[in-house]
Amino acid sequence: MMTTAIAVEDVRREVKILKALAGHGNLIQFYDAFEDIDNVYIVMELCEGGELLDRILSRGGKYSEDDAKAVLVQILNVVAFCHLQGVVHRDLKPENFLYTSKEENSQLKVIDFGLSDFVRPDERLNDIVGSAYYVAPEVLHRSYSTEADVWSVGVIAYILLCGSRPFWARSESGIFRAVLKADPSFDEAPWPSLSLEAKDFVKRLLNKDPRKRMTAAQALSHPWIRNHNDVKVPLDILIFRLLKAYMRSSSLRKAALRTLSKTLTVDELCYLKEQFALLEPNKNGTITLENFRMALMKNATDAMKDSRIPDYLTSLNALQYRRMDFEEFCAATLSVHQLEALDRWEQHARTAYDLFEREGNRAIVIEELASELGLGPSIPVHAVLNDWIRHTDGKLSFHGFVKLLHGISSRTIAKAQ
Repeated sequence: MMTTAIAVEDVRREVKILKALAGHGNLIQFYDAFEDIDNVYIVMELCEGGELLDRILSRGGKYSEDDAKAVLVQILNVVAFCHLQGVVHRDLKPENFLYTSKEENSQLKVIDFGLSDFVRPDERLNDIVGSAYYVAPEVLHRSYSTEADVWSVGVIAYILLCGSRPFWARSESGIFRAVLKADPSFDEAPWPSLSLEAKDFVKRLLNKDPRKRMTAAQALSHPWIRNHNDVKVPLDILIFRLLKAYMRSSSLRKAALRTLSKTLTVDELCYLKEQFALLEPNKNGTITLENFRMALMKNATDAMKDSRIPDYLTSLNALQYRRMDFEEFCAATLSVHQLEALDRWEQHARTAYDLFEREGNRAIVIEELASELGLGPSIPVHAVLNDWIRHTDGKLSFHGFVKLLHGISSRTIAKAQ
């Protein structure tokens, strides 16, 4: 029974999202919706294979790594697709994935978009929704975006591989506390006998900092999953977010990012090569604004209009008049936060700084650095930037270099005041 106006609105939004999102093999097919005075009727494809949850329970929760990959590839594919459209599901759990038939290798479909929403570029959502065991820490902090879905996939991955939940307590508030404070255990059986790559994969999905977490598209190019039955890596919405920040960056920050990109490993470059290829560079290996527009159009559904994803293109306007090669693309789309989450971050940063010292480090005055970073006159620049510069020669210090890589944010400034 549809009683409250809010419930009616929720169902209308669900129908709108289902209608707009059509066209992915792992997405439940929507046919039509009807309303009478009391109810809304939604006509969808019939899935006779039951829930993923039932399959997990019937196996006693243990999946071989290969069987787990087969499930996760399908989940990550559809999640990456939703995120590119600017839709966040907000309730990913094994009950919301259905098999089309009873056969072992039948297709998985994501269902139940009742809590889903459109999320616009740079927008943060703040309502706490979802299921306690699968909810991401930033949802509990009431400031989140598409990365929250990836956390839920991490929880599902953990359950598939070991048969138990990463965060558990007797009450909902206890679970929330565990999600915010506890680290999942990788010590008990079967974890010691699983591959290091599988463990790394789950850890990088269950990073409590959403900026350090892999995206769904990145997870598909992770070494653990990459070679599973010729996985196709989809276009990643993160590329557009990072490019937008890069295009707004100062020339000094761009130079710093370029030196950091030269320290990337084969694995990290593999994902960037795949993303660059999806933009279909021309014969001489460069791209312009048109490539980004075409790549979005090629992947667009009606949902993209509602979530205003094409707005990203306006921040790339400068590429109308010039080309970007792969080297610059790497500098523009590497995620400093994600690299920071890796054990070898210190090494990356030091190597990059040494390169920067040799290639681009010149004496800077604090005022110049302030204008380079776009700091307004109301900001006490000496208090904020004093320790960014070496007092011996006026060049950027290692500390300043790392800060510059991150770009300056209003948060950094607020802390300094």
